[in-house]
Amino acid sequence: MSVIVMVMLLFLVGCTKTGGTEMMKISCGFAPGPNTVRHAKIAEDLGYHRVWLYDSPALWQDIWARMAQVAEHTSRVLLGTAVLIPSLRNPVVQAAAIATIEDIAPGRLTAGFATGFTGRMALGQRRLPWRYVRSYVEQVKGLLAGDPVEVDGAMVKLIPSEGYMPERPIRVPVLLGANGPMGCGIAREIADGIICSGMPPEPGFDTCAVLQFGTVLDAGEALDDDRVKRAAGAAMAVRYHGTYERAPAAIHGLPNGRAWRESVERVPAEIRHLEVHQGHCVDLSNDHDEQHMDWSRLKEMSFTGTADELAARLEQIERAGGTEIMYGSLNHDVPRELEAFARMAGL
Repeated sequence: MSVIVMVMLLFLVGCTKTGGTEMMKISCGFAPGPNTVRHAKIAEDLGYHRVWLYDSPALWQDIWARMAQVAEHTSRVLLGTAVLIPSLRNPVVQAAAIATIEDIAPGRLTAGFATGFTGRMALGQRRLPWRYVRSYVEQVKGLLAGDPVEVDGAMVKLIPSEGYMPERPIRVPVLLGANGPMGCGIAREIADGIICSGMPPEPGFDTCAVLQFGTVLDAGEALDDDRVKRAAGAAMAVRYHGTYERAPAAIHGLPNGRAWRESVERVPAEIRHLEVHQGHCVDLSNDHDEQHMDWSRLKEMSFTGTADELAARLEQIERAGGTEIMYGSLNHDVPRELEAFARMAGL
């Protein structure tokens, strides 16, 4: 066989594989808690590309405390924040935390920032304006570069004694949580890519990490089986939380949405946000969610399906511009979910 023929055959074989998930990085995301380190070690052993941790202090443990533990107890897997909410921490505090992880695990951290979902709404606050997020991210980046920046009307700078922080500049990739044109536009100007949910909002980002929640079905499993409901119920419920916070009337377009809204709005307005976000992305401890889920719609409302179905959906995400999937493994039997997703994705 000539060299030319061999090269052509290798090229054709390579082309048959590009439709799969080989080019897409397979990562996972966790709500920080007591089992985060154990789950991160399992993810590393299974070959996941990155472990992302979420930031919502009313719901979960502190992202940076658990991130430091994950950094210390793993060696290969990359790390990411999905996503930091600017109003929760002074820019100097945030920069110092990033510098700490960079000291523990050099070159492994990516910092994601966004306007806030449960990180603010569970506190009774609305999303931050993008101008605020942009200014904050630029402040943090300036501090990590070793520059003085203005914060709250005063000039500040990282000024550690020798050996207390990595040398500046500290170069950590920055992503913005963006699902619309404004966030994507700002990301193209000041960030290294985006984090989004569902499907990529725009193509062309070098890094586009797509968050999806759900479960890989075993052969013969029904959508209303107990394991499936516990593994993926919160994935469907998050659609209700986000829709209601964005536009309460829009919830009527979801299955049983009107009844869900009526249930939630029996709660006094001053504490309603606590009810809406209870159990967010973890379980169905929120009674309003559990009572109104239409399990027949689970596949279309979450990343749930057979291995073949989900592999096809990964290909769609990749074709739309996704470069990395962030599989949000929920609270129920996380090792099983990580293993099943890794098999489906071909790790």
